[in-house]
Amino acid sequence: MIKRRSVLTHSASLAAIATLPLGALAQNRKDAIVLAMALEPSPGLDPTGGAASSIAEVTLYNIYETLTKINPDGSVTPLLAEGWEVSPDLTTYTFRLRRGVKFQNGEPFNAQAVKFSFDRAGGEKSTNKDKRTFANMTTSVVDDHTVVILTKEIDPDFPFLLGQATAIIVEPKSADTNMTKPVGTGPFQLENWVKGSSISLAKWDGYRNASAIKLKKATFRFIADPAAQVAALLAGDVDAFPRVTPRSVEQFKGNSRFQVVVSGSRAKTILAINNKKKPFDDVRVRRAVAMAIDRKAVIQGAGDGYGAPIGSHYPPSAPGYVDTTGINAYNPEKARALLKEAGVTTPLEVTITLPPPPYARQGGEVIASQLAKVGINAKLQNVEWAQWLSNTYGGAHNYDMTIISHVEPFDLGNFAKPDYYWNYTSTKFNDLYGKYKTTANAKDRNKLLGDIQKQLADESVHAFLYQPQWVTVANKNVKGLWKDMPIFVNDLSALSWG
Repeated sequence: MIKRRSVLTHSASLAAIATLPLGALAQNRKDAIVLAMALEPSPGLDPTGGAASSIAEVTLYNIYETLTKINPDGSVTPLLAEGWEVSPDLTTYTFRLRRGVKFQNGEPFNAQAVKFSFDRAGGEKSTNKDKRTFANMTTSVVDDHTVVILTKEIDPDFPFLLGQATAIIVEPKSADTNMTKPVGTGPFQLENWVKGSSISLAKWDGYRNASAIKLKKATFRFIADPAAQVAALLAGDVDAFPRVTPRSVEQFKGNSRFQVVVSGSRAKTILAINNKKKPFDDVRVRRAVAMAIDRKAVIQGAGDGYGAPIGSHYPPSAPGYVDTTGINAYNPEKARALLKEAGVTTPLEVTITLPPPPYARQGGEVIASQLAKVGINAKLQNVEWAQWLSNTYGGAHNYDMTIISHVEPFDLGNFAKPDYYWNYTSTKFNDLYGKYKTTANAKDRNKLLGDIQKQLADESVHAFLYQPQWVTVANKNVKGLWKDMPIFVNDLSALSWG
């Protein structure tokens, strides 16, 4: 990560640069752009081998491609597939593949590469976070340009899932080294990675539609500190900062040098609870935690007002949403009563593990203050992203509670995974989710989605906080930024200077 001092080493030149209009800076690099991200990809640049969304922010649609492409409005269009047909029962998909496509190492893209990629993603040794989806698929090669996929689980959103980073098509010979030497079919290649500082991508001239790609180079800088984010933008060191810390935004709104884009999302920010760790294995304690939290205060403190309260693991913008915010509504008095009923001696000492994003660190302060009012003393433990991934998300799931945004649009299936880091198991949930996955009728599916949301709220699996809104601050001359963000991606093929 770039520490604050790393950005401030440029302080001698900040004043001089800041006096230049950003349009003038853009004139000098019409074919290059500098973007910033709060988090560096970890553990590498293969999104099939790591859960961090930051991997896809650099690589998806840039280095790697998928059969389908997810657009800013959430629609799905062909990418490596020219088109597809689906059977009436939604279990069989036939994909017609684009011809004349090559991987960046010169190998051909074909049906065999698709089968290899999906078999690998669902295989026994797979570390793909969507392994279950791929394990329930059977991919058959018809010819070099046609594949048939049979799915055991019905999912009308299947084409959407195949546009996510976990479904990238990899080249068999280079797949094992994609973490450090990524090879895909996309318009950009890895040029340089300075660990802790930046990643540079260069346009690949062998791309099938290279003439349509306006940029020759894109650099991603990693800036976690909110003050340093502002300094870099004001200095013109960064041209665009998607998903910038909201606290930084207000000062850019009235500045004619910048554009501010507020985006919707399908993300869910939660206070995740380790359901097997005492006393959180008692639903009354989890409900007490949820009722101790004023979601609106958390949205203000963690997201500077950019967000909508949620009561379950589902955002208001998604089909089938039901309002569950009243199930564990803010009620400190009832929270204290539930703790007493559960036999908890207060003050209860707990630890909240906080990864680096400002929403987590800022939200932790607000939540700890609120929990203290009901007799729960929360120690805040700040950890780096790699530590969070290995100790909280992975390994022994060694944590009490943690604040995290789950950004995948369709991730209710995680509650059916007994080894997932939440340690949540429920026969009732599994039955509901199983019915949902095998129901083709949209109306019936939405009814089941509502039942699932209520189930998660009733069991207070977590303290569900809010659906975040993401904010992008950019040079006013940058064109093609995504207005909405159904997934986390920085689509370089869409960007240009106006």
